[in-house]
Formats: sequence, structure tokens, C-alpha cells
Amino acid sequence: MGKKLSPNLTLFALAINAFAIGSTEFISVGLLPLLVKSFHVTLAQAGLTVSLYALGVTIGAPLLTVLTGKWNRRNLMLGIMLLFISGNLLAAFAPTFLILLVGRILAALAHGIFMSVSTVIAADVVEPSRRASAIAIMFTGLTVATVTGVPLGTFIGQQTTWKMSFIFIAVVGLIGLIASSFLVPRNLPIPGKVDLKGFVRIFTNKPLVMSFLITAFGYGGTFAAYTYLSPILAGFGFSASAVVIILIVYGIMVAIGNTIGGHFANAQPLASLMKMFGLLLVALVFLFVTVLLGNTILGLSAALLLGLFAFMNVPGLQLYVVELAEKYVPQDITLASALNIAAFNIGITLGSTIGAQVTGKIGLAYTPIFGAVIVLLAILLIVQVRKSESVESIDPMSECEK
Repeated sequence: MGKKLSPNLTLFALAINAFAIGSTEFISVGLLPLLVKSFHVTLAQAGLTVSLYALGVTIGAPLLTVLTGKWNRRNLMLGIMLLFISGNLLAAFAPTFLILLVGRILAALAHGIFMSVSTVIAADVVEPSRRASAIAIMFTGLTVATVTGVPLGTFIGQQTTWKMSFIFIAVVGLIGLIASSFLVPRNLPIPGKVDLKGFVRIFTNKPLVMSFLITAFGYGGTFAAYTYLSPILAGFGFSASAVVIILIVYGIMVAIGNTIGGHFANAQPLASLMKMFGLLLVALVFLFVTVLLGNTILGLSAALLLGLFAFMNVPGLQLYVVELAEKYVPQDITLASALNIAAFNIGITLGSTIGAQVTGKIGLAYTPIFGAVIVLLAILLIVQVRKSESVESIDPMSECEK
């Protein structure tokens, strides 16, 4: 497992990088109104800065994992952050909306490979009983970004221009680059050339395919509403400055939820995910009802409740896939992890795209209920998986024969 001098220091380094990447992933959520005004695009078109970013991560995670399998992990991290900085600078100085989208996609490619590699490192550097918690620590960088990076970037954009928000993200990326050069060990295990047959082994394994679908639907459903959280909050009558403060509190709720989710997913990730998705479903329905009622206090409560449950499932979803890969395709764990990162972002693309269609054709108010339906699909898939596991426990040879 390579150098294990200080697992916590390695996790801290990963969290710093995740903070930089998490800041840019969701920054455009707070900047949508500014992008609409600057480029004279519709709200649904501005939402492409979220959905196309997610698509870039979806492509980047498995593709770059295959291409960089023989790279030194530390050198790979440095390359990832250089690509990340370049993408954000291109977005910052984009003369057209199309160039902005290209910059977002470049940053997304860096995001995809970072998350797939760092998740495996986080799980490997600690003892088995701490794996979900280790993944949660790494993902804390994302939650801290939601708490501080996204609201701060949004505030900078509101006070100056949206371009300065992306410059701010590039500077954070530079800090991440420096952190990687000092804190990521030089002799981490190198997976080696990825066997392309691994794709066949993974996609012909029913439990793994089901886990990817659970990730896509369970995580992605939130984004039908979350992508448009700023205009939803504005609809309740909150000012632009108030929205920034609410986003900060929202991020704190996300951090709390992520920590709780990591703790409870350590032992039985699938059982924990079932409960988490149930709570998320309730939160989305509650937000839908409050938007229809137009009640400001209830609307604020619903938005914060959504923050608590929105990303609680992330550590469990990633650990579940790693555990399945160890059981069924131990030679393809890194690739399976990358494909699950892709599934996360297929979910974001699905959720934000459906949210855009709902916003354009039905109305902003209906985005939460469509998100709830997507999450419900994940719950139904878990029910199906647990039934299959019950059958397998009776006849353990049934799955092995597959």
C-alpha cells in the first residue's frame, strides 16, 4: 500500500485539492443570474455550465484513469491541478459563452481523474474499519468548498464580476497544486496499465452495474433542484446578499450531513443509503410544497434540510462500489471507482438537464418534485438489490456462477 507514514496528512492533502475542485464544481450555481445577464442566455442555457461540467467529469474519470494508469500518483496530481487551473483561467477570460463552456469542460476533466484516484488512495491508506470515514474526510474538501468556496466565489462575482470568481477559483487551484507538491507522497502505489478487459468484467457484473445506477439516480436527483437553488431562493424574496449567506449555512448543513453519512456507512453502506435516500426524498418533496406555498420561513427551512441530506450519501455510495469491486473484480478496483465517479456526474447531468427542461417548460417551482422522482428510482433499485442479496445468501453459488 506504499508509504503509510501519515495517513491523516495524505487525507489532508487530498481534502485541500478536493476543496479547490469542489469550489469550481458548484460555483456556477451561484453565478447563474450573472451569466444570464452577461451573455444574454436563458436560465436553462446558463444551467449548461453545471450539466456540461458534469458530463466532462463523466468522460474524464474513466478515460483519463485508463490513460494515466502507469503515471506516478504525485506527478499525476500535479498535472491534474495544472489542467484544473488552465480550465478556470480560460473560463475567467472567456469572450463568449461557448468558450466559457470549453473552460468548464477542461476543469471537469481534471475533476474526474482526481476524484477517481483520490478515493482509492483515501480508502487504501487507512485500516478497513475507517474506509468510509477516510473517504468522507477527503470529500470534506468538497463540503468545505460548499460552505466557503461557493458562497465566497458568488459574493466576489456579485461585488465585482463573474470573471473574478473564476480567477479566485484558479488561485485556490494554485494553492492545491502547491499542497500536492509537498503533501502527496512520491511513492504511492501505481496501478499500472489499465486492462481494457476490465470494462467488460465490470459491465457484465450485475451488482456493480446496479450500484452505478443507484449512484446516478440517488445522487443526481438533488441537482434537478440544487442547480437552480439561487433563483428558487430569490423567488422566496431573498436578496442577492441574503442568498450568499443562505448558501453558507446550506454548506454547513452539507458538511454535517457528509460527516454523519460517512460515520453510518462504515459498517453497512447499502442499508444506510436506503435511509439516507428516504430522508432526501422527503426533503425534496418538502421543498416543492414550500415553493408552491411561497412561504419564506418554510422555504428557508426546506432548503437547509435539503443541504443536510443532499450529499450525505456520497461516502456510502463510493465505499459500496469499492467493496463490490474488491469482491467481484479485485484487479479493477481503480477503474470501478472511476466509473462510479462517472456515475455521480451522469447523475448531475441527468438531474440538472431535467431541471432545465422543467424550468423552461413547466416552471422553476416543479424542479424539486422531479428530483424526488429520480431519487425514488434509486430507492427502488436498492430494494431490488437487497432482494437479490437475500437470494444469494440462500444460494451463494448463484452470483459466483455469473
